[in-house]
Amino acid sequence: MKQHFNKYIVAACSVLAVGFGLTACTDYLDKSPDSDISDVDAYKDFKNFQGFTEELYNCIPEFYKGYWTNSWNWGEDEIQNVGINYHMVYKIDNGDFWGWQSSFDGWQSGWMDRNDFQPGGDRFRHSLWPACWYGIRKANMGIANLDRFTGTKEEKDLLAGQLYFFRGWFHFELMQFFGGLPYIDKAFSADDKLNLPRPTYQECAEKAAEDFRKAADLLPMDWDQTVAGRNTLGKNQLRVTKAAALGYLGKDLLFAASPLMNRDSGGTADYNKELCKRAAEAFGELLAAVEGGQTQFGLLPFEEYSQNFYTIDQNGKIAGQTKDNSITEAIFRGPDYGWNNTNWGLSKQFFACNADLNDGGVLTLPTANYVNYYGMANGLPLTDAESGFDNTHPWKDRDPRFYNDIKFDGCRLIKGDLGKQPASLKTADLQTGGAYRSEDKGSRTGYLLYKFIDVTCNKIDQGYGYSHHFNIHLPWMRLADVYLMYAEAAAEAFGSATGKAANCPLTALDAVNKIRKRAGVADVATKYAGSLEGFMGELRRERAVELSYEGHRFNDLRRWLLLDKSPYNIKTSQEFTRVQLDEKDPKNSTVSGFREKLILKRNFAARHYWLPLKKSDTQLYIEFKQNPGWE
Repeated sequence: MKQHFNKYIVAACSVLAVGFGLTACTDYLDKSPDSDISDVDAYKDFKNFQGFTEELYNCIPEFYKGYWTNSWNWGEDEIQNVGINYHMVYKIDNGDFWGWQSSFDGWQSGWMDRNDFQPGGDRFRHSLWPACWYGIRKANMGIANLDRFTGTKEEKDLLAGQLYFFRGWFHFELMQFFGGLPYIDKAFSADDKLNLPRPTYQECAEKAAEDFRKAADLLPMDWDQTVAGRNTLGKNQLRVTKAAALGYLGKDLLFAASPLMNRDSGGTADYNKELCKRAAEAFGELLAAVEGGQTQFGLLPFEEYSQNFYTIDQNGKIAGQTKDNSITEAIFRGPDYGWNNTNWGLSKQFFACNADLNDGGVLTLPTANYVNYYGMANGLPLTDAESGFDNTHPWKDRDPRFYNDIKFDGCRLIKGDLGKQPASLKTADLQTGGAYRSEDKGSRTGYLLYKFIDVTCNKIDQGYGYSHHFNIHLPWMRLADVYLMYAEAAAEAFGSATGKAANCPLTALDAVNKIRKRAGVADVATKYAGSLEGFMGELRRERAVELSYEGHRFNDLRRWLLLDKSPYNIKTSQEFTRVQLDEKDPKNSTVSGFREKLILKRNFAARHYWLPLKKSDTQLYIEFKQNPGWE
């Protein structure tokens, strides 16, 4: 049997083989990543070695621009229009988790798997599974050759920090979807025997934590303040920093501590307190520097909140900073392949009106059940009897992020001349049976998602047109996420909202309230902050709102063991009748019959907590086993 697997390994058309340094037969594997570089030239000086290392950045996929239209939110947060049965969110809704793979007609999962992966290619040729194994191989090659470098200590630290960061990051990104995987910490040769077993999630996470810790100790907080970095001033904003390494060190440990990962590593279906404490300390180290004014990182003022996600009329500037670049909230971002890539299907996924005004065919819509997480400006959830929420005035006095992210009935969406179209279409008619409601060309949920587009992004105003340089560029991690992950880790480590890491000035409650204050939302109410259970409920709601639609929800639900639980497994629409529209301020409009209607229920089982591995990879060798339930 072993002879059979070893023979199959050498000839396998598998991306996993790249990670292990084996030969493979897809086009992008026709030559090894080091075949064009001599052993001497690649590592001889900082310019060459950094050039070798730069390719690791090109292995980061743009999860929101993997194809003309895209699907990256797989929780209960969004739904697409009827007839779009090829996107990954549709496949997830139907329990088809095989759909992430290109061999299972998964081409529209886009950023997860592509047969034509090329690190030097455009955004269409980047995807997570092949890129991670390729990147791990390349990082290991660089680490193995660090001793050949003869530059300055600062230069060597910069190189090593990037290499260790990426080796940890590529492993972590795979782990959170697939569970514990062999941690590859050397560049294998073609005749090495593959027999590495799959470790537990926590065992794998400990290896990643070692790499992130090394990276944090080696990398600068700001490349512009280094001798080497001053040679590339104005081009350092996407380089990994100490902040990114500490952020991912904390995230790696928090995920390992979470109920799913703790249970599947032999623990209980609860948080691992010791891992939570270590996660809080990692986040605390970063937040202490931020709070002390020692970094360029900070929370963008709410009036520039959208700068985290897109820029418009700014010459294609990459998002993640204030307009004057004085504050950076993006901790880690992938490469930007050109602002005009936004001006295709992605920029048109969110304007859902009717067949005459739509430019695109794929629409992404917020579900009504998820919109309910946006509470009131007084900080209370809609379900709290003291919140002041009124079914006849459902848009009134809501969390300001609701008005930033979501368009509701009566919102003005078109500024220009509608021509032959009815003038009434300038405002969103999202009531049941309204002009903006449609299963295929309008909103099927009663809401529209505007977090990532300007209000002028429509067929009439052409805000996404060439002259406006509209550029969507989403971060993989931003500072607000770090504050909330710190709060989660500190609360669970010490058993209350007042829990705090010894190296951080903030309690868990302080961290959540800091995010709320930025948005103009009242603090977590005492009645919720007084118990761990109450605080965690509000913390999870805060994550849902602050990080909405940024690609976090699916993995959050999984790690909390909530993916298959009610009400996290349903998608609903908002049904109502408009009684009186306040044209000056639609927040004050009156409606009747305000109710939710079930669109679908996702029938998940235990196996859906992990994605299935490729069958071809699980046949490489006996020890590389498939995830439970997908055999």
